[in-house]
Amino acid sequence: MKFAAVLNRDGGTLRTTDLAAFSDRMRQTLETAGHSLSIDVVAGKDVVETLDSAASRRSVDVVLAGGGDGTISAAAARLMGTRKALAILPAGTMNLFARGLGIPQSLDAALKSFADGEIIAVDMATANGRPFVHQFSIGMHAKMVQLRQKMEFGSRLGKIRATAKAAWATINNPPAMNVTLSIGNAEMAARITGIGITNNLFGEGHLPYADNPAGGVLGVYVTVAQQRAELVKFFFNMARGKWRDNEHVEIHQADRTVLKIHSGSRRFRAVMDGELVRLDRETTIEIKPRALNVLVPASIAEAKAA
Repeated sequence: MKFAAVLNRDGGTLRTTDLAAFSDRMRQTLETAGHSLSIDVVAGKDVVETLDSAASRRSVDVVLAGGGDGTISAAAARLMGTRKALAILPAGTMNLFARGLGIPQSLDAALKSFADGEIIAVDMATANGRPFVHQFSIGMHAKMVQLRQKMEFGSRLGKIRATAKAAWATINNPPAMNVTLSIGNAEMAARITGIGITNNLFGEGHLPYADNPAGGVLGVYVTVAQQRAELVKFFFNMARGKWRDNEHVEIHQADRTVLKIHSGSRRFRAVMDGELVRLDRETTIEIKPRALNVLVPASIAEAKAA
C-alpha cells in the first residue's frame, strides 16, 4: 500500500518526540513490509492544508495521521466517504477513537501493527454537516475545555493536570442550560449541565470510547446533576466507565437527534473531538454508518469479522 504520513509536530506527544528518528523507523517498518511511504512533518497551522493534499493524491491508499484529537478528526473528515483509509498514530492525551479501534497505544507498536494491518469500515457522525469521530458535547465538557485552554502546559502529563484543575473548577461552578432534545419521535425539554452525543455508545468499565465503532447508532448522554456531590460522583464514574451507575445521567440511542438551545447560546460553546466550536441554537446530529475506512491491526479486523 501507498502511505502518506502527515505528522503534526505541534500536536500531542509528537511535540516531545524525536521526529527525525521516528520518521526513519516509520520508513524501515513499512518499507520492509512492502509498502511505500511519504512523510510530511508540519506545524499545526499547516496540518489541514497538508491533509488536503495527501487525501487528494490518487496514488495514496492510506493517510497516516499523527497528532492530537484535532489532527485525527481533521484527517477523518477529509477521508469520509472515500476509498482511502485512515491510519491513526495515537499521539493525543487519551486517544479514545484509536482505543475503540484496538490500535496499540505506543507510537512504535501502532506503527508495527500497520505493517500487516487490514482495512475495515467504521461509522462517523456529523453535527450540522460537520464530521466528527468521537463526541459532540455541550455544558460541563465545553466549559472544562475553555478553562483548560487558559492554562499553560507543555506535555501530556501537564495537560492531564490542567484537565483535573479545570474539572474541579467546573464542578464548583457548573453551567446550566435549557434545551430541547428530539430523539426519534420523542422530544424532551430539560435543564441540563451537560449533553454528550457520541459516535456509537460508550462501552462500560473503561475510558469513554465505543466498543463497537460500527454499531450504527448515536449515544446520547444527558446529565442533569447540579449539586457538588452529584457532579463529583458523575466525573468519578465517567472516568471509570460506569455510565449506568449515574442516576443523574440519562442514556439514549438514535440515528438522528436535534438539539435546540433556549439559553443564551452566544455565551456557550460546544466541543467536537476535543476542539471548541461555535454552538448553534439548533444542531442536527446524525450517524453515518461505515463512512470511514480505517487501518487496524489484523487481529482486530479478524475479530470484528467473526
